[in-house]
Amino acid sequence: MEISLIRHGKSRHTENGRITCSDFKKWIEKYDYTGVFEETTYPFWTVEKVTNARIVITSNLKRSVQSAMYINTEKGTISSPLFREIELPTCSKKLGLKLSPSMWSFILRLLWFCGYSNECESFTDAKSRAKKAAQLLVEYADEYKSVALVGHGFFNMLLAKELQKKGWTGKRRTGAKHWNCTTYIFLN
Repeated sequence: MEISLIRHGKSRHTENGRITCSDFKKWIEKYDYTGVFEETTYPFWTVEKVTNARIVITSNLKRSVQSAMYINTEKGTISSPLFREIELPTCSKKLGLKLSPSMWSFILRLLWFCGYSNECESFTDAKSRAKKAAQLLVEYADEYKSVALVGHGFFNMLLAKELQKKGWTGKRRTGAKHWNCTTYIFLN
């Protein structure tokens, strides 16, 4: 049995100017709903794993659904909010500080790992959701033998850890690049 975890394609939302933390919340909303670029070619390994999967799953976010559609025009997909990316916390205070979106992402994710989860699920809750999602993937793999999930960077990372705890073997870490595919295998 195998489960392949794939990171979605590159977002069409490319605004990267310096913004305040409160503007970053709006930036994230655009990022979530803009979709991804259609590429002229996709990584061979990723296409092969999706093509050979007997079931393809996505989160319900547009960048995940659209990515699956671009590399998988033959099969339908199952979309579920269970596989959504982990949200970033928001700033509760108005700060005049302007940073790039990538810097806000870094700072807020770091704060999130330290326990700050204003207006988003906590690290503990995200790990709990990843445990449920990994169990569902294992159940799909038991039924279909080959599963592909087109998901998101941080959530795929948590899924990989949960799969490894369940005895699945594969790379210790999932790749952070868009269209990256990491496959986990379970031998009975």
